This record gives sequence, C-alpha cells and structure tokens, in this order.
Amino acid sequence: MKRIVFAFALTLISSSLFAQEEVAKDSIKDGWKRGGNVLITFNQSAFNNEWTAGGIGNIAANILVNYDFNYTKGNLIWDNKLIADYGVNKNDGDDTFKKNNDRLELNSLVGKKMKGHWYYSFYFNMKTQMDKGFAYDDNNAAIGATSHFFSPVYFQAGPGFLWKKSDNFHVNISPAASKLIIVHKEFAGAFGTEPGDTERFELGAAVRGYYKVDLMKNISMENILALYSNYLEDAQNVDVDYTMNLAMQVNKYISANLTFQAIYDDNTQRNGFQIRETFGLGFNYAF
Repeated sequence: MKRIVFAFALTLISSSLFAQEEVAKDSIKDGWKRGGNVLITFNQSAFNNEWTAGGIGNIAANILVNYDFNYTKGNLIWDNKLIADYGVNKNDGDDTFKKNNDRLELNSLVGKKMKGHWYYSFYFNMKTQMDKGFAYDDNNAAIGATSHFFSPVYFQAGPGFLWKKSDNFHVNISPAASKLIIVHKEFAGAFGTEPGDTERFELGAAVRGYYKVDLMKNISMENILALYSNYLEDAQNVDVDYTMNLAMQVNKYISANLTFQAIYDDNTQRNGFQIRETFGLGFNYAF
C-alpha cells in the first residue's frame, strides 16, 4: 500500500504540475492582484410511483467561495487563497437536511526572489470545517457528532523554496514543515491524537503545488496538490491531498462545476483513499 501511495503521489505531481507544456506566460506585476468567485449550485431529483427503475428523490445545495489576494513588491511576493465550501442534501423521507460537504481553508505564502523563478519562502496553511459532522446508523439516523467548527483544525507552516512561473503555476517545497492538529476534548484521541490528548505535533517535509489551465474556451481546470511526510513517525507514509476543480462557464452568471478530491492520511485509520466528488449547475459571480 505504501508503494502504491508513493507512486500515486509521484503520478499526481508529474501529471498535474508538469505534464502540460503550454503554461500561461503572464508576468508577475507589482501591487495587489485580487480575484475570486462565488458559485451556488442546486441539484434535485424526483421519481413517481410508476418509475420501475427505482430511486430516491432528493434536494441538494452547495456554496463555494474561492478567493485569491496576492501582493508583489519588487523581489517580494505574498500569495493568499481562501476556500470556503459547504453543501447540504435531503432525501425523501428524511426530516432534516444533512451536511454532505464542509471545507474551510486558508493558504498564505511569503517569498523573496533568489534567481529566475526561484524564491526563498515561508508558508502557512489552516484547514478545518464550519459545521458539525455526524455519524449515521443503517437507518440514516444520527448517532453522535464526529466533528464541529474548528475541531479538528489542522495547521501547517515552514520555510522552504518556491518555484513560481506565474500565479497559475507554482510549487513550494518545505523540508522542515511543522504540523499541528487540535481537537476539542470531546474528540480527544481522534484524528491522529493519542487517547486522552487534544493535540498532535508533527515535523516533516511538505510539497504543495498549484496548476490552473484553460482546456478550451470557457472551460478551466484547477489542480491543487499537497503532500506531507512526518519525520517523527512512519516517514515512509506520505499524506496526499489532491483537489481538481473543473469550471465550465455557460454565460456571465451561469456555470457548471465539477470537484474531485482524493485524500490519503494513515492517521485517520481508514484503509485507502477518501474520495469526494460533486457536480452542480448554478449561479456564478466573479469579483
């Protein structure tokens, strides 16, 4: 399994970051560069009593906020990205809406130019969720909370080296990256913490890559890859977090969005990758 994870990680790096030859050649200009979008999507399905193929009617909604605010001054850069993603759904027969998507993430990176596209860098990452999560029994009834706002929360930070071709193509390598996991006492012993503990500290190496490309007119693909190896425990086990966002613009305000995310983290005590996929058509506002 470890070899498979390592091979998969290398494949993601090569395919997501280096396979494409046509990279945007936009220069990095001084000053602030801000931009982002809000995407609200809705999904609905219904079946009457005569529908013999079967199915369960449902309603789902999702809101995604993706915002970048980057600053450049001479040889200094400061790049920031905020992602807030939340969704709910309700099946026929359920009494309430249930959360099916919840992500709050902030990335910040400071760099001082060395030579060419290389920078000395220091990065910070915070990742958590905004709402309570629950475990459900076979009858789809909640049997207990598994998470809530800022529990767990993951922090990563460390010095390193940044290779930045443009705002759409960059890779940061940190050979001394610290990672801190904090949970509420209600979840002590979960999310990689030891039984009775509410914190876990790790020190390792991190690689974070970003690549955005226009596949064709009005269709763009955004790739975000994060790898982490903990020097203090099972360094051969590489944590993998890969997200692909495919945006298809119908017109100025209507767009379709496909998101695929694959996570491997041996501290979660799950066998294999956690996979998330969402697709929706809805209202898009760029700012």
